[in-house]
Amino acid sequence: MGSISAMDVPLQYPVARRDESVVDNYHGVDVPDPYRWLENPDAEEVKEFVQKQVHLTDSVLKTCDTREKFREKITKLYDHPRYEAPFRRGDKYFYFHNTGLQPQKVLYVQDSLDGKAEVLLDPNVLSEDGTVSLKASTVSEDAKYLAYGLSFSGSDWVTIKVMRVDDKTVESDTLLWAKFTSISWTHDSKGFFYSRYPAPKEGEKLDAGTETSSNLNHELYYHLIGSNQSEDILCWKDPDYPKYSFSAEVTDDGKYVLMYTHESCDPVNKIYYCDMSTLPNGLEGHRGQKDLLPFVKLIDNFDACYNAIANDDTVFTFLTNKDAPKYKLIRVDLKEPSTWTDVLQEAEKDVLESAVPVNGNQIIVCYLSDVKHVLQLRDLQTGSLLHHLPIDIGTVYAISARRKDSTAFIEFASFLTPVIIYQCNLGTELPDMKVFREIVVPEFDRTNFIVNQVFFHSKDGTQIPMFIVSRKNILLDGSHPCLLYGYGGFNVSITSSFSISRIVLARHLGAIFCIANIRGGGEYGEEWHKAGCFAKKQNVFDDFISAAEYLVSAGYTQPQKLCIEGGSNGGLLIGACINQRPDLFGCALAHVGVMDMLRFHKFTIGHAWTSDFGCSDKEEEFHWLVKYSPLHNVRRPWEKSPDQSCQYPPTMLLTADHDDRVVPLHSLKFLATLQYVLCTSLEKSPQTNPIIGRIECKAGHGAGMPTQKLANEAADRYSFMAKMVGASWID
Repeated sequence: MGSISAMDVPLQYPVARRDESVVDNYHGVDVPDPYRWLENPDAEEVKEFVQKQVHLTDSVLKTCDTREKFREKITKLYDHPRYEAPFRRGDKYFYFHNTGLQPQKVLYVQDSLDGKAEVLLDPNVLSEDGTVSLKASTVSEDAKYLAYGLSFSGSDWVTIKVMRVDDKTVESDTLLWAKFTSISWTHDSKGFFYSRYPAPKEGEKLDAGTETSSNLNHELYYHLIGSNQSEDILCWKDPDYPKYSFSAEVTDDGKYVLMYTHESCDPVNKIYYCDMSTLPNGLEGHRGQKDLLPFVKLIDNFDACYNAIANDDTVFTFLTNKDAPKYKLIRVDLKEPSTWTDVLQEAEKDVLESAVPVNGNQIIVCYLSDVKHVLQLRDLQTGSLLHHLPIDIGTVYAISARRKDSTAFIEFASFLTPVIIYQCNLGTELPDMKVFREIVVPEFDRTNFIVNQVFFHSKDGTQIPMFIVSRKNILLDGSHPCLLYGYGGFNVSITSSFSISRIVLARHLGAIFCIANIRGGGEYGEEWHKAGCFAKKQNVFDDFISAAEYLVSAGYTQPQKLCIEGGSNGGLLIGACINQRPDLFGCALAHVGVMDMLRFHKFTIGHAWTSDFGCSDKEEEFHWLVKYSPLHNVRRPWEKSPDQSCQYPPTMLLTADHDDRVVPLHSLKFLATLQYVLCTSLEKSPQTNPIIGRIECKAGHGAGMPTQKLANEAADRYSFMAKMVGASWID
């Protein structure tokens, strides 16, 4: 089925060399990989391929007549002040703020909540184009120092620097090769724990963010302020298990450092602890020593997830999914490590997502109930319910409080609420919730829109929830453009959020926007997650296809007007769905997708994803993966369909040159394969719908992208969608 608005002129696709000699044998099955050469980002041939694709995509985007209107409108709506919840350290408050069109958010400091706010750190002055962003910034306990990570061009690599808060002097401390790291200060403010990988050996590639080599041998260090990185204290490493990653957290009382060990992206971890008060010469005494820190093993297997919530000396409270797929709170005394007791039992239906200690012996707990957040105040010791904290239907993004604080800040948003930061005073008999800051988007009137949650049945009968956002009082006559978004993996819950670009879609294209909460995510706990993993990954695609069929059958839209979108694991979702049901969609937008399911584990941090996908090195798992791997399942639909004009929907694959999470080779190889099989290998192919790639420079997996780049990318992809589904601009 062609799109309503096919390209006026058939596209001339670049011819990409096919190397038919590259064939891998997986457990007796030969699998060709003719575009293996696209895996080398430094090869001139690859750069030439990318440039030709950029040129082709530009030529298509120039024909999208709503592109400049989108860019202008999205940029205009971005131009409003945005704030995040404040946090307290020492006698100061800190918060992030963007005045509107600043490329990156800025960190401010003030002496009191109504005191004068000063800029503490503005990453926008660190680069001319706004591509340097902040990651993992942490203030010391006494508010004397700020340790902050700088990411360049969207890469996951971080360079850690230190600033004095009082006079904003940047110290000489510079820590390189940190990645997937937390920063946790000891309470004496002498230094902090962080994690890093070994520096590249001589001759290895040094253009951080564009390399594809595996991230192995993570190590945990302690850095003393004012010293050289070469003097950092190696606290932990495990060369027998090079795929392990480590993070450290100093407890609220400053006495213990907890070490979390992860093997993969699965929500399971080990927990070791070190009582720093027992170190004879403190952490400094370990300088120059070969011994690792004397960690004690509390949990030494990967049987469940354990997150420390609070401790009273040796008595620790943990949030866990141990024998509780929807999570619960448990308690253990380090003196009796084999005895664990339940503090707050697992709920029957709702998922316990977080618990934040506050006001001495209270905790604010956040549940996910049918993909909507619910807040409660409970007793830390007994788990008993004290009060419900009233919030609207939506998402709690942050609860900013510490145990010694009697005030908590709660950051809330929804599809129609940009952000509200509540100030919750717990020092009174009844919790007092008031609006501290409310983000207002100019020209946005929420009363013009409506949000519905529906439940539909997937292929196997499982009931799946979906949010539908539309203008009020629309007719269900199948006439509306529609955007369907999904993720479905890694225990990630896709809850409601406010999006400028989606509001522009709804308002100026009359589009309906939907999120399908498919299996593989965490919306209903660990069982929901596992129902979309390994051999059951097909459930994820079935759920998403069923969501699309529901939207058509209920009269919201029709296949020619339905665009599907997803990123990362959601990019894989889009790739698999256009292969399996090309007739069902009028457009597809796949961001930074995992497209080569047989080789993903060989690049950067890909080995950590085998916890969801499995691995082609194992015979049984190879057979699951090869069945749905987007790269290996591109077929000509007109050869199987009685409808000879059946073709793939117009498709845009989006990637970025510094994506070192899902490296660009996934999208490049899939793009070359789609163009070859569907468009360039036949003289009279019915494939008139465009298959293009949008390749961003100086950007990564999405985090830290400057505001204007975000607006430009949204304008490109949604103007492409508008042209392909035949939607016209409404003023």
